[in-house]
Formats: sequence, structure tokens, C-alpha cells
Amino acid sequence: MHIAILMTNTDESEFAQLHPKDGEKWIELLSKKRPDWKYTVFSVKDGKFPKKLDKFDGFVVTGSPASVQDEEPWMNDLADLIQKLHDQKRPLFGACFGHQAIAKALGGKIGTNPDGWIFGSTEMEITEAAPWVEVKRFWLYGAHIEQVTQMPKGATNIMMSEGCPIGGFRIGNHIFTTQNHPEMTRGFISALIDELEDNKPAEVITHARESLRLLADGPIFASWIARFFEHANQAQT
Repeated sequence: MHIAILMTNTDESEFAQLHPKDGEKWIELLSKKRPDWKYTVFSVKDGKFPKKLDKFDGFVVTGSPASVQDEEPWMNDLADLIQKLHDQKRPLFGACFGHQAIAKALGGKIGTNPDGWIFGSTEMEITEAAPWVEVKRFWLYGAHIEQVTQMPKGATNIMMSEGCPIGGFRIGNHIFTTQNHPEMTRGFISALIDELEDNKPAEVITHARESLRLLADGPIFASWIARFFEHANQAQT
């Protein structure tokens, strides 16, 4: 299996240079579950896109501090790619910005969370089973104020969290998303909270720090992503 990781993270700050890039985070997460798979990172935020889609068995659209509402040129190119992948029913997974970008590219809508920032360890629930996930509650790290408010046509809402009713969706067997961040480690989210302390409301930071007493289930979610790609490829044969 060969997975293309479409890196959308636009943060080039000093903080970002001290931590693994998102491509590295995703390879670290998925390779622990499928060490024999191959992973190639494309910095789509710099205009670097895969040229031959049939070389890959699946695609991951990463998170980003950028807003999908900005409609930068690279975001328009990404939307075109998402539409093409959907039309060809190629396996596509998106997290946070990726979740929103997929929704928007396929006709969904994005809005601001009326309750404000969701930041830190967040309880989520799979509300409808899919071949690669079972109904259960779990925790993931989150960092967002924008979220999907209307899913694209043909999508099924399969997960939610408090303040985020569309926490993830699927379209058929070829698209799977989550609003949160299975790739983030406790060390990274803790450092991110410290980094954003002066830029976010005090109550948001306090809640985020307190939430870290609850460990996230990134490894469990990584197994679901791997099973999603496997199931999606089997469904195509």
C-alpha cells in the first residue's frame, strides 16, 4: 500500500521548526500500524501535488492553522484534486483542515463554532458503524474554532463531540474524515497549548491544560484509518 500525505500546514514559525512536520507525524502514526506501507509527503500548501494519482492507494489531507475559507490558490488546487479523487472513488481521509476541505470541495459548508474554541483532549463518539470502525466513545486532541456545518451530498455523519455535531463523516467506502487530530501526541499538544497561551482566551487555555489528564486514543484511530484504506481498496477490486 502506498499512501500520499497531502500536507496543508502553513505554520513556518520558530515553534513549528522545533517539532516534527505534519508529514512526519502522519508517517509516525500510520507506520506503527502498517510498517510495510510506503508513504510519500506532498507539501500542497507550497503548490506541490502528486502528478500520477494511480501510483497511490490512498490519500491523507492533513490539518492546518489556515482556514479553508481563505481560498488561497493552493486551496483551490486542493479542492480540484479532492473533487477528482471523489469522482474516481479513490480512498481519501481528512483530519481537521482536511475534514473541512473535503466537505467544502464537495459542496458542504463551514462555519464558526458558536461555543468558541475546542482545544485539548476531546471526547468523541462514533454514532454510526462503518466497516472500519465500531460504535464507541474515544478521545482525540482537537484545536479548532471552525467546523463543518453542512455535509456534502451523499455524506453520512458518523461521529460527534460536544459542540461539534459533525465530528466526522463518510461518503460510501472511499471518503472518511474527522474534525480532530489523531496524529498529535500529548507532548505536541501540550507544547501547542503553551505556545498559544497569549493568543487564546484564558478559559480556553485552562480547559485545554486540564483536559490533558485524559489521554487521547490516536493509536486506536490509526488502526481505523489503516482499516479504512484496506477496505476501500478491496471494495474497488
